[in-house]
Amino acid sequence: MNTAKRIVVIGSVNMDLVCRVPRIPVPGETLLGENLITIPGGKGANQAVAAAKLAVPETDVYLIARVGDDDFGQRLLNGISRHHVRTEQVTITEGAASGCAMILVDREGENSIVVAPGANSKLTPEDLDRAQTLIAGAAVVLVQLEIPLETVRRAIEIARGAGAFTILDPAPVPPRGLPRDLFGVDLLTPNQGEAELLLGRTRTHRVKLKKLPDPKSIAGGLLERGARAVALKLGHKGALFVDRNGQIERAKPHKVSVRDTTAAGDAFSGALAVGRSEGMDWPQLLRFANAAGAACCEGFGAQPALPTREQVGKLFNR
Repeated sequence: MNTAKRIVVIGSVNMDLVCRVPRIPVPGETLLGENLITIPGGKGANQAVAAAKLAVPETDVYLIARVGDDDFGQRLLNGISRHHVRTEQVTITEGAASGCAMILVDREGENSIVVAPGANSKLTPEDLDRAQTLIAGAAVVLVQLEIPLETVRRAIEIARGAGAFTILDPAPVPPRGLPRDLFGVDLLTPNQGEAELLLGRTRTHRVKLKKLPDPKSIAGGLLERGARAVALKLGHKGALFVDRNGQIERAKPHKVSVRDTTAAGDAFSGALAVGRSEGMDWPQLLRFANAAGAACCEGFGAQPALPTREQVGKLFNR
């Protein structure tokens, strides 16, 4: 095993219950949708699969997570393994249901998601202590917020103590905001709406009549909170990278046929982990991640839509 190229993803594993609808319903409204589909998902699992599909064969991608002792749990575990993600540290949790996400996808490919954490809420700092050697030997450690915050905190502590590069995808943003100490990662990867919430601002990215905040000022605000660098996902406007040294990089959007945006952010974050493990410079790395997010939008569902290296390369090289 080449430990210099090890990527460790710590996060959630969910079964996504997906239904296509003509539009997202308003409160109190009932709509008829298309057939309900069960698709493996969860930010942790998605990002691990994304990394495994994009990485070179020499790179080992591990997932540290929990699933329930139910039918969903075994299906999820089998699906992750089929994508060549190492699952030795995925624990089957007795007496707990696997995490589930209820996802509505409209005709434009936009989605609305509600997550029931299940076994994901049982992932503890002690689980990470048992995997400390694995985490400490990683080139990149990637974490999200569908697991308890104390577990996220411990993951970052172990990774930073060992000199691993830390990436935090701060989604979903906690209702009370992100604790100050969790900003202190090597790379923070929110979308614009999440970034505004992290800064205590009202969402504005879907309000057509109001001027959008400057993405550079938003990224700068996150740097002031403690992040060493920020890769800001801007959807149809591409992506922006800003770090404390004043480096600013932009990635232009790609014109793709959007079918479903569900795991585009996970593809972006997984690609960042892969590119960092391979030593890409920031202009190349941002373009690589931006292309991965765009390519994901052309598929449907979470893990089935995550692109291969070849698919990303077609957009990257345009």
